[in-house]
Amino acid sequence: MKILVVGGGGREHTMVWKISKSPLVEKIYCAPGNAGTKALAESVPINAEDIDALAAFAKENEIDLTVVGPEGPLVKGIADVFEAMGLKVFGPSKAGARLEGSKNFSKQHMLKYNIPCAMGKAFTDPDKAKVYARALGAPCVVKADGLAAGKGVIICSTLDQAFEAIDSMIKENAFGDAGAIVVVEECLKGEEASFIALTDGNTVLPLPESQDHKRIFDDDQGPNTGGMGAYSPAPVLDHSLRQKAMKEVMIPAVKGMAKEGSPFKGVLYAGLMVDKDQIKVLEFNTRLGDPETQPILMRLENDLVPLMEACCDGTLHNHSTKIDPRAAMCVVISSGGYPGSYETEKEIFGLDEANKVKDTVVFHAGTAVKNDKIVTSGGRVLGVTALGSTVKEAIDLAYEACSKISFDGHFYRKDIGAKALKRLSIPPKVGVIMGSDSDFPVMDKALSILKKFDIPYYVTVSSAHRTPERAAKLAKEAKENGIKVLICGAGHAAHLAGVMAAHTTLPVLGIPIASSALQGMDSLLATVQMPPGIPVSTMAIGKPGAYNAGILAAQILAVSDPEIALKLEAFKQEMADKVNKKAQSFA
Repeated sequence: MKILVVGGGGREHTMVWKISKSPLVEKIYCAPGNAGTKALAESVPINAEDIDALAAFAKENEIDLTVVGPEGPLVKGIADVFEAMGLKVFGPSKAGARLEGSKNFSKQHMLKYNIPCAMGKAFTDPDKAKVYARALGAPCVVKADGLAAGKGVIICSTLDQAFEAIDSMIKENAFGDAGAIVVVEECLKGEEASFIALTDGNTVLPLPESQDHKRIFDDDQGPNTGGMGAYSPAPVLDHSLRQKAMKEVMIPAVKGMAKEGSPFKGVLYAGLMVDKDQIKVLEFNTRLGDPETQPILMRLENDLVPLMEACCDGTLHNHSTKIDPRAAMCVVISSGGYPGSYETEKEIFGLDEANKVKDTVVFHAGTAVKNDKIVTSGGRVLGVTALGSTVKEAIDLAYEACSKISFDGHFYRKDIGAKALKRLSIPPKVGVIMGSDSDFPVMDKALSILKKFDIPYYVTVSSAHRTPERAAKLAKEAKENGIKVLICGAGHAAHLAGVMAAHTTLPVLGIPIASSALQGMDSLLATVQMPPGIPVSTMAIGKPGAYNAGILAAQILAVSDPEIALKLEAFKQEMADKVNKKAQSFA
């Protein structure tokens, strides 16, 4: 195969690097490419947004697959032009790319298909936009409707800032046509995460979750950038929330586009705000992120080429992903002055030494070759990416490699991955054990409650019948590992809770699961009829039982934890308020 990669940043170097590993590929071209892609692909001096020239090149050179990296050409309709010429292209159509190209279209799509997102509206009249902003109150967010080179989203801590942002976009034309329409929306609270998936317009195949770092300085200080680093996996987006993201965000978005007559093929990227057990979409992108691509593709063990072809051909249902269990970490080294003005053509030293660090690859973003030397050509210059058996090891390796690189004025954040380390350092208080992974949809109800009350937990699978030694070991070690409560769910004979209770003095909450022809009555009786001296607090069958198990676990912990006690009181009041509101509707 001959493949053309469109773009010249860190994302595109990473894609070229990954594609080069495929035995299916004979030749790679990159337009326009950078100093890093030159070692793996032939550079083509065509701008990424010169669609006609790119199409002519692809036709003349009999390119088998064109992979589009940046959003600009996608929003301008490169996929439509290529397909009309009989050329295979990986990326959404112009209609599909509206999910990124128009904040207003994206918002309306989310509202129509009940995808959780921030409350907001679009305006062309600055005065009406200000009235809405005043109704929302500060803080709020003002967004340019179109593409604005990553600068069109302004978080406003005061109404004056919001009014200024609205005027700069609509009246002062700060972002050109992109700001002719503005979207004013509520400012969501929580922690951001990136959830990216491949899709052929029907099947949605998730890639590893990640977390980007937008602010220029440590501790998320200073102005926003294109991204100063990223890591994967992101503990904030655990298995439960990833399932939620698929069910509530990714699948509805893709199915909705199909219903609208604009099947979406390629990469769908959801920027999510995570707040306890809730997720909301900050924005959609219609391509891989940068620098998220670097750690994600480092962890993806699959050959990327067949996955991209399947997205084009509508055969993604025949594929699955295989993910390296190790953590991946990317640190962006930028030019001094970025994201403001900066100088270029600074010679870069130490690249060979950095690439020799164990399990590390230095991806080029803003680089070029001048007089046989690699020099800077952009604000974000390099993405130093490492794999490690733990998040800590990945961080250490990436920063070891960074220390070997230098150029005049170079700069990088020193705290990429710190949020993951902090979250991973919190010891769990509740152990959640399932008899099978098929029990997860039921047990997830317990997890949602634990998240709501900010109770740290772990989840695992152990069978009382197939792995009795493992179940006993989990029970025996729970107390010394700081666990206060065990929640056990199983179907059929349901001896899991009993095995756990027999080997611990901790309270055990048993959740009977309907997994047989007896509709859960077998597991209910097996769980509730424990012998004297081996108590199990037995819940209702299925999801209601799991939900109550989460609440009961919180109540047990609340005996010695005033913060959880206060949250429980608020939770009870919230339930009462809902009933009272319903009662009033009958008055």
